[in-house]
Amino acid sequence: MSVGVAMAAVYSAMIAMVAPIRHLLRPVTKLIEVAVFPVEPNLGYAVFLGILAGALARHKRAAYWVLVTFFALLVLGNLALVLSASLMPDLVEEFSLTPQVVASEVNLVVSAAVLGVLAAAHDEFFAPTRRGSFRKALLTLGSLLAVSFAAGYALVTLFPGTLNAKYHLRWALEKALGGVVTLDFSRTGWPPSWVNFVIGLLSAVAVLVAFAVLFRSQRARAELPADSEARVRELLAAYGSRDSLGYFATRRDRAVIFSPSGKAAVSYRVVAGVCLAGGDPIGDVEAWAPAIRAWMDEARRYGWAPAVIGPSDAAAHAYARAGLRVLELGDEAVIEVAEFSLGGREMRGVRQAVNRVRRAGYTLRVRRHAELSPEEVRHIIERADAWRDTETERGFSMALGRLGDPADGSCVVVEARHADGEPAALLSFVPWGDDGLSLDLMRRDRNADNGLMEFMVAGLVAEAGELGVKRVSLNFAMFRSVFEGGARLGAGPVLRLWRWTLVFCSRWWQLESLYRANAKYHPRWVPRFVAYDDTRDLPKVGLASMIAEGFLTVPGVLTLLRRGRHAGQGRRSLLGRRRRDR
Repeated sequence: MSVGVAMAAVYSAMIAMVAPIRHLLRPVTKLIEVAVFPVEPNLGYAVFLGILAGALARHKRAAYWVLVTFFALLVLGNLALVLSASLMPDLVEEFSLTPQVVASEVNLVVSAAVLGVLAAAHDEFFAPTRRGSFRKALLTLGSLLAVSFAAGYALVTLFPGTLNAKYHLRWALEKALGGVVTLDFSRTGWPPSWVNFVIGLLSAVAVLVAFAVLFRSQRARAELPADSEARVRELLAAYGSRDSLGYFATRRDRAVIFSPSGKAAVSYRVVAGVCLAGGDPIGDVEAWAPAIRAWMDEARRYGWAPAVIGPSDAAAHAYARAGLRVLELGDEAVIEVAEFSLGGREMRGVRQAVNRVRRAGYTLRVRRHAELSPEEVRHIIERADAWRDTETERGFSMALGRLGDPADGSCVVVEARHADGEPAALLSFVPWGDDGLSLDLMRRDRNADNGLMEFMVAGLVAEAGELGVKRVSLNFAMFRSVFEGGARLGAGPVLRLWRWTLVFCSRWWQLESLYRANAKYHPRWVPRFVAYDDTRDLPKVGLASMIAEGFLTVPGVLTLLRRGRHAGQGRRSLLGRRRRDR
């Protein structure tokens, strides 16, 4: 059903925007109108069908009733015309309405059949919408269509074309309603085509906004209650060493859903109709599958598109077994402390940067957050805010979202200071099990010397033994294998072209510089993936990911991100990390 409505939407938009195609396909349009339902060359109507198709694909109960009402009205209208024709045959003959009556008879049969199919498929449309959304949608639609009608009447009055003045009011009303109803069968003449286009565009906006209000997904509470956070921390204490991103599940602007046994959980946030999970499920691997099923059932119950950012190889297989599709997104850079050394020719660049910064008089201090005094915590937060280079905080899948919280005493802060003792930069790491750290926050004074990040990373690794740390997770490099493989001798033309495209895009998104910033440490590369349900959802998943990571802002997300320090102090997004080190 959703596919048919989507095809009608595309067809309606195409004949609305391209006049030669509209004239060429006029017989096809007539046939569709006779056999199924009206297909008007009007953008407002096309948008209506497109949004309806999307909502039907998400099993929205409101979309189902809109479609039922639509076909019920067609049945009633056609039935009225057929009955009138049978009762008043002379009127039909006088006004030559026989073709319309025949079309109505055909459409009556088809519409009744469609209603029967919809009645049988009632249970397939179960996803609820927000409470009060129907009333708000009607008010929104009525207000905006009134604006479209007023603008249309003013335009057709000023630019009537060949349309007689007595038809202006009815024509404007008909077009503002998207051509769904015909108010005058005997009308002759037309205003300029651009007037029709403007009214259609205004109606399209009205329908888009109204149906967006009607079909909004059920709101999910983007918060982690204290009892759920405590359960997540218990799972991390037992199984946290499996995933470097596990500790980020304690973000307080995420929700969490547990497996029936309580031995595993999936951490997620609903963004733009996407139920977006981050990293691996938390807990016992044996309980991952029930936790994933519970999460996907929750998503499908409310019509959300399930997706996951940054699962590891093991988790990607688990999500694939649950029915999601998987794509490799990039690689995470992990430094093995025992293998890291500044010696050797391959580490020459890092070694020189460290020595240069050290000679400039910079000093380093590495401590657990629990060792900081309240005054020190306050100063660190102030510096982190002052050095932030964006208006909004960024991060979701690879950022903790707070700094200096008493519950995060096991986190590690690395502070660099100028020769005069003034703060120059800071790094904050979250625990990765008992013997690892994962980068959460990276901030620096823009006036500080280049090479400061290398100095801090090398200093942290040098003191890792005293902290009991054996591995350190750094940045995430998207498409790392393409940059590396495409630069090798003998790389194929497709891989070289793909690498060239990414290098070109790096002028704006710094993909290559981020990869090189990681690669100079010669880390162990750990692949990360993105999982999604339907290929058609990929654009929506990408949009939701950008909103969640903070690259795009909308009012709802801004509300979440402005709940105070606990809703977004950290930043470790998939892109842009290198920007702070410039």
